[in-house]
Amino acid sequence: MPRATTPTPPALVFDLDGTLVDSAPDIGAAINTLLREEGRPALAPASVISFVGDGAAQLVQRAFAASGTVLEGMALDALLARFMAHYHAAPAVLTKPYDGVASVLAELQQAGHKLGVCTNKPDALIAAVLEGTNLARYFDAAVGPNKVPRRKPDPAHLRATLDAMGVASGAPAVMVGDSINDVRSARGMGLPCICVTYGYIHGRIEDWGADALIDRFTDLPAALSRLAGPIS
Repeated sequence: MPRATTPTPPALVFDLDGTLVDSAPDIGAAINTLLREEGRPALAPASVISFVGDGAAQLVQRAFAASGTVLEGMALDALLARFMAHYHAAPAVLTKPYDGVASVLAELQQAGHKLGVCTNKPDALIAAVLEGTNLARYFDAAVGPNKVPRRKPDPAHLRATLDAMGVASGAPAVMVGDSINDVRSARGMGLPCICVTYGYIHGRIEDWGADALIDRFTDLPAALSRLAGPIS
């Protein structure tokens, strides 16, 4: 009789901020430094979390709007550049992996899953955060918005990440994130998506159409055992 073959474990692509790491404290420190320089009140941690998730420019706009100033054009560009300088100077001082992330990634890697990161965080910061949180060792590739023509939720960003990981078209894969953009990116490729409920959630996560919701990162292996999907 022919010997049974073991199915290839699905490749796993993760969002970064709000999924693998809690980066809000360092982001908050950078934006509050900028606000203090401009004589504005600092943001509370909850406000920082509510403002992140749509890019640095949106964060700066929202932070200044909270104190009554609408930013656009050159004024926004100048303040954005200063915010990014502050954040680049200390991107992984207060940022920490969520509970269980390192141990679960090690378990998944040992089980044969290829692991990657697909994030809208600027590319220059991705390596600093992964190295600073001691997570870089687990990933075959990490692809930010500067390496692709269109970023998440465009599925081309996810496809580019899988390519960088060496995952062939037609191989199984799963997206794991904390945003509707992660769900839309996965859906654009016909892939399943698991969402964490502890991240930087905007809106009703139950309405996003994720294939599974997990309250703890340690719940991921059990959720994965029920999910797999082909890459289109």
